[in-house]
Amino acid sequence: MRWLPFVALWLAAGQAGAGPARTVPRDAPAASALWREVVDPHGTEVAALVSRARAAMKKRSDTADAGLADRRARLADHAYSLLRYARTLSPENTEVLSLLGEAADESGRTREAIDALETCARLLGPERADASADVTGRRSTSYLRLGTIYLQLGRLDDAIRWLRDAQGPIAVVNNAAIAVHLATALAARGDMADAIDVLGNALPPSATSYFTDAITLVSFALAVHYDRDEQGGAAFEILDRMQATLQQELGTFVERSFTDLRFAPAEDEYYYHALLYEAVGAYAEARAEWSLYAAVPDAPWRRRALDHIHALDVLRTVPAVSRESRHKLSVP
Repeated sequence: MRWLPFVALWLAAGQAGAGPARTVPRDAPAASALWREVVDPHGTEVAALVSRARAAMKKRSDTADAGLADRRARLADHAYSLLRYARTLSPENTEVLSLLGEAADESGRTREAIDALETCARLLGPERADASADVTGRRSTSYLRLGTIYLQLGRLDDAIRWLRDAQGPIAVVNNAAIAVHLATALAARGDMADAIDVLGNALPPSATSYFTDAITLVSFALAVHYDRDEQGGAAFEILDRMQATLQQELGTFVERSFTDLRFAPAEDEYYYHALLYEAVGAYAEARAEWSLYAAVPDAPWRRRALDHIHALDVLRTVPAVSRESRHKLSVP
């Protein structure tokens, strides 16, 4: 705190009657640098640590090849170490805490992730209309990750609490994933009607004629939840509407909408891909994905996956099945 003696002298001089000409505005370049040093003495070092951690996490996300899992793990560990040190320098820095929670989660440190993210959420406080875009985005990201972690842990009430607090228009970054995870948690708790309402209410009126990645993801998730509720007709009605607009691009749009979704629980990825393959007529691939899902111990929708496998086996014995006939032969 080498600036403190100077600050005291400077303030004393201002109070000694030297006149307005000697007063330095706080927002002047020299004064602002001084005040930043007083209020956040480690700010420059923390900013450098955050920058290096962000670079490591970006490299990790760009390293998608499954064969490079060790490199991805090392990058997450490196970012975690940088941010853990940054936290010691600036314990209430919400940018540090949010990134630390992400790095901890990605490196398998679940307890540390929850601690960092819940601390970040507490410091950010409740949603405010006058909050900056950075604060709003940090809150949404932290709440989403907390909800996802608790969903993976099976702590459904905690997941629902954080995800409900994070809800917002799906046109905003992260909000489509928030709606999907909230619906998943509600359905797993037995509130399927609420889950379907969350997804249906999240879709704008243009959802039948215009598909962004967010609209595509929420629409497809709605079809998944109708299917899990044994409303096969309603599920394929949504998929048919999507295909009427997207035509041959249905598979491409849906796959792209999955890019930034972290499936929770992880086996949901099998379920989503199985229904997609079935929707586009790739029955062999669909059956394989349903089988992978059904093989997961205690998978909540295992019986539904087995129903699909049975329906697909029936389809294999019927030659030249039209799309309309498939709906009749598919899962009721």
